[in-house]
Amino acid sequence: MSGSRVLALGHYQPTRVLTNDDLARMVDTSDEWIRSRVGIRTRHIMGPDESVDMMAAQAAAKALASSGLAPAEIDLVLVATCTAEGRSPNTAARVAARLGLGSPALMDINVVCAGFTHALATADHALRAGSATKALVIGAEAFTSVADWTDRSTCVLVGDGAGAAVVVASEEPGIGPVLWGSMPGMSDAVRIEGSPTRFSQEGQSVYRWATTQLPPLARAACQRAGIEPEDLGAVVLHQANLRIIEPVARKLGAVNAVIARDVVDSGNTSAASIPLALSKLVERREIPPGAPTLLFGFGGNLSYAGQVITCP
Repeated sequence: MSGSRVLALGHYQPTRVLTNDDLARMVDTSDEWIRSRVGIRTRHIMGPDESVDMMAAQAAAKALASSGLAPAEIDLVLVATCTAEGRSPNTAARVAARLGLGSPALMDINVVCAGFTHALATADHALRAGSATKALVIGAEAFTSVADWTDRSTCVLVGDGAGAAVVVASEEPGIGPVLWGSMPGMSDAVRIEGSPTRFSQEGQSVYRWATTQLPPLARAACQRAGIEPEDLGAVVLHQANLRIIEPVARKLGAVNAVIARDVVDSGNTSAASIPLALSKLVERREIPPGAPTLLFGFGGNLSYAGQVITCP
């Protein structure tokens, strides 16, 4: 096979919803303050009977059901997460056990908010090389588990959820070459550390970097795929902040594309945000099958990764 393609998608979100008004009773904020700064209205919060691997398995099961493949056919599982419950067994192994998979290769990938697009590129490389034939690529996060609920600048952002893709080897490439990299000198701009572990960031630095540096990087990802931005059917950026998503999409020049804005209802779900948003758009048939779709993740480490895929 000369390439790989996304065959099917699935997603999962907890049922509990935290509104801006709910947050206003917890911290000094308001619905107007949150909407004007980040565009978020609601976010989903994991319950006591839910976990990162449970959400990942639910999303993956939905994608598998749509793909028509049997669980035993999966020979590679990649889970992008920065909020895994433990170090070993890793989240991929926990997901494989929940789904009753055979004996796949199992890896977790932690590139924070750019995790899913890094994982998708890794799966594409493995399938192109022939070391796997059918993969589950999942982004899953319990981002609220690392929230500082006293910091109104960050706690209003976070949400929980998972999204998954079934990726298979293909004669016709349906996943374009990845453009990936990082800004190590700015890696401290986004942090998830300490005891207890908490998420913090230098919001203005991240905003300036994203709105100025991401548009040319996104255009370069399109060039690697041989696609002009005006020919894109959809753009799914990491769902960090509506004030980042909309200017980047506009500067990119994707004038005919559907722009994912799932951040409004789901908040920032880190590595889950791209597959979660993409799965919803496909489920609602807002992207035509076969449409070239730009995925671009960015965030922790000031890492980024993007590729153009053929929408399933």
